Amino acid sequence: MRAWPVTLREDPGPPARFSSLLLRPLRRNEQADWDRVRGVNTAWLAPWEPSDPALERPDKIEPWTRPSFGSYVRSLNRQARSGHSVPWVIEVDGELAGQVTAGSMVYASQRSAVVGYWVSHHLAGRGIAPLALAMMIDYLLAERALHRVEICIRPENEASIRVVQKLGLRYEGVRPRFIHINGQWSDHLVYALDTSEWNGPGTLVARWYEWLRTGSDS
Repeated sequence: MRAWPVTLREDPGPPARFSSLLLRPLRRNEQADWDRVRGVNTAWLAPWEPSDPALERPDKIEPWTRPSFGSYVRSLNRQARSGHSVPWVIEVDGELAGQVTAGSMVYASQRSAVVGYWVSHHLAGRGIAPLALAMMIDYLLAERALHRVEICIRPENEASIRVVQKLGLRYEGVRPRFIHINGQWSDHLVYALDTSEWNGPGTLVARWYEWLRTGSDS
């Protein structure tokens, strides 16, 4: 396994609507770009991002101030070096375009992770999210030797459901009131893939290229 920091790259070429995609760590000198991307996508992401129910009871929590950007980056790298997460930003043709993150990583007898992702609104629909997810899953199963990866999606998030369907992930069912999202406990659909459904390094990326070639979501 490569030590953190780790960067992955794909250069798909036509007919993809972008030339290169990098998965890499967020850098401390990117605060302006990060603030810009997050700012323009606030409304786009609000219906899907986790929220903290404790913040609805300010009388029950200690005063809190938002950590600095530098502290945020250091925290991401610390978690990555400890093996608890893989926090990548998605860079498309030199532009900061989103994130794909593996968290809740466990080893020993379970060897699993949960993956989440988002892509900037103006780049949605170009196949970026499924390629980033494919690269992440292949990395987790090949280099981190995990057995299982799962993605939890709100039923209303049709775009995200299409992402996992393009890669052929298996639908497992509904987890009622599973994650606190945008102020309420929300049901989530669970999609997963394990090593019995994986043919070795590059399997998911190859599925993405097949989807790109055929234009099929099957």
